[in-house]
Amino acid sequence: AMTQSTQGTIRAAPNFDAGRDAEILRKAMKGFGTDEQAIINVVSNRSSDQRLKIKAAFKTMYGKDLIKDLKSELSGNMEELILALFMPPTYYDAWSLRHAMKGAGTQERVLIEILCTRTNQEIRDIVRTYKTEFGRDIEQDIRADTSGHFERLLISMCQGNRDENQSVNYQKAQEDAQRLYQAGEGKLGTDESCFNMILATRSFPQLKATVETYSKVANRDLLSSIGREFSGNVENGLKAIVQCALNRPAFFAERLYYSMKGAGTDDSTLVRIIVTRSEIDLVQIKQMFTQMYQKTLATMISSDTSGDYRKLLLAIVGQ
Repeated sequence: AMTQSTQGTIRAAPNFDAGRDAEILRKAMKGFGTDEQAIINVVSNRSSDQRLKIKAAFKTMYGKDLIKDLKSELSGNMEELILALFMPPTYYDAWSLRHAMKGAGTQERVLIEILCTRTNQEIRDIVRTYKTEFGRDIEQDIRADTSGHFERLLISMCQGNRDENQSVNYQKAQEDAQRLYQAGEGKLGTDESCFNMILATRSFPQLKATVETYSKVANRDLLSSIGREFSGNVENGLKAIVQCALNRPAFFAERLYYSMKGAGTDDSTLVRIIVTRSEIDLVQIKQMFTQMYQKTLATMISSDTSGDYRKLLLAIVGQ
């Protein structure tokens, strides 16, 4: 099974000059008022790697910390978005997980969105960065903040050990579909550990084949079976894995839609998904968004946000 090739909306700028960009940013923040448009033009047209080089050049040239300067000039959502854009991707994921578990209450949706969708390499890097940057063990934090079957699912995800063989074994898909049916719909009660084992270890292409076979075995799709057999966070986590196996961009499109639908906007989710997917698959996420909701992502962002924050989001998303 060939994995579809994906692309981001942000690419590395050709003829990149970190020093020149640092100078533009310094000018934009110097004196009275801030030239937000100049800042937007730079950050939305540079890759994450290039932004980190600008940050380094800025410190070398001016003996000042670019992030501190930006923080003092900006506020609210615009500040959060800019800061996210200047964090290395792995650090940003680790930081998001830390903040989701810090203080009162846990943002389980954030844990699911990151831990259930990243590749093995990404997960391992996140776990390592979490340790080096925050001096904490992510598994211990997860155990302290979650419980039961949801805790086990997240601990499984943290291992970054999913099979990554891209070829599909249809015989095994048939067996797994049968096992999932027997573990849920086919019996009284639910054998949660069977769902955990299959959804945590099989490769995404393998899971996709399993999901397709499951519909024939059970006469209903796996997502709705999970909805009948599970509830709460573990239901959301298992569904996220299945959605990623079927169509990862569609999973993120749906999360973006619900971050803006209804009253108020969940800005931190909006920022996190736009930034983290901007160099990976935001092009496909936009396509899926239009297919699923009959309007473009840009249209929805436009009507849900305002000011420089809106301008920068749209510059990243592109029309």
